[in-house]
Amino acid sequence: MNPVESRPLRYFVAVAEELNFSRAAERLGIAAPALSRAISGLEADLGVRLLDRTTRSVALTDVGAVLLADARAALVALDAATRRSRRAAGVPGGKLVVAVKADVEGGLLEDVLAAYQAEHAAVPIEVMFTGWREQPALLRAGEADVAIVIEPFDADGLDVEPLLCEPQVLALPAGHPLAGRPRLRMADIETGHQRTVSGAHVYVRRGEQPPPFGDMVQMLRQIELGRMLALLPVSLAERNARPQLTWRPVDDAPEAAFSVAWSQNSHSLAVAAFVRVATAISARRRTSRLPDAAETA
Repeated sequence: MNPVESRPLRYFVAVAEELNFSRAAERLGIAAPALSRAISGLEADLGVRLLDRTTRSVALTDVGAVLLADARAALVALDAATRRSRRAAGVPGGKLVVAVKADVEGGLLEDVLAAYQAEHAAVPIEVMFTGWREQPALLRAGEADVAIVIEPFDADGLDVEPLLCEPQVLALPAGHPLAGRPRLRMADIETGHQRTVSGAHVYVRRGEQPPPFGDMVQMLRQIELGRMLALLPVSLAERNARPQLTWRPVDDAPEAAFSVAWSQNSHSLAVAAFVRVATAISARRRTSRLPDAAETA
């Protein structure tokens, strides 16, 4: 069996997704007869039939369905590796793209970036501020090299190292009935409100739909307008004091857990150095929060 190159795999994926040689050829920008020959050549190299073809229809065989799933994953990994390589070639010694959600990084970013510069393997850093929970897809696609993420998140294809946990507090408009209480419990929030966003503690009044928001600034503005409530990390609350917002502790709220994540395919010394620094900074932060022995005696 001959080794399979990436081009016929791309051709096969296009045909498998379109189930039509003419549409696939137009999508690829090649002639339909050349595409048909390439698919026949791929089947010959593999020694299997990938497609059942008639003059009227194209259908995947069982073997073709298996190859489609694997080929998609292989091409995504190849494209990601290509992006990482081209990015490294664009700067002498390469650069490191760090993806973070603005204000949702446990207050770690500044300290980690400062400490990273002293690392032997350090390279120039580009900080990419992302939308809500976009970092995992950017890592898998090779658009970013490493990310500080808040759990839960899609860790498929990623290596992950836990960093730290911190309390969450409730963000609510200043005039909200719950704003008058010094401390809350989850039951106080859930009475009259429903959780709306999977993987995040965002609440609206029962029967209402969540308002649109694309970033943290928009999210906080929607809260100020009384359109929703949200449990958010205390480090975010500390950086977003506003007269229209009230932040209240919730005694039984789950903690916000932060991790550093990177692609399982990465062999970058710069990424390894960033992970090492991030875990060290987090460990010192955790130690500094431990109560003094005299206080607990």
